[in-house]
Amino acid sequence: MPGTDVSTPTTTAIVDQKAKTLLLERTFNAPRELVFKAFSDAEMLTKWWGPREWPATVKNIDFRVGGSWLYCMTGPDGTEAWGKGAYEEIVPPEKIVWRDIFTDSDGNDNTDMPSMVVTFNFIDLGGNKTKLSSVTKFASAADLEQLAEMGMVQGWSESLDKLEELLAA
Repeated sequence: MPGTDVSTPTTTAIVDQKAKTLLLERTFNAPRELVFKAFSDAEMLTKWWGPREWPATVKNIDFRVGGSWLYCMTGPDGTEAWGKGAYEEIVPPEKIVWRDIFTDSDGNDNTDMPSMVVTFNFIDLGGNKTKLSSVTKFASAADLEQLAEMGMVQGWSESLDKLEELLAA
């Protein structure tokens, strides 16, 4: 996949403007079922979702196709960033697809911000290792660029660092 490689030592990240995608890959020293659970359990999500300086609080979660989860990330100055993941496909423990949407505190869509579809694949590598492969698809290259400029790649990398720490605990 041609694109801009913005990987860190632990997370592979490729921004592909032409395909309007962000690819993220990370391998965890944890069984696939546990990594999958970290994406579906409100208590676990609260511990790792969001960049280090923007921790998340899960307001509610309805983990089923047609359900959603509503969360708030709070910045160091108290700024709140609300979002929702609307579940489109769930195949335990292999795959989760959700539409990621900026919202207000009641879960109403913020149409001034782009939404995106995120597909998470949880790949069992054996030996209690799991590869997480995530592809985020944007409606336009401009939407991808807007969120990349807001720090989406760094935020994901920090979130996955926190997930790795949680899985190791």
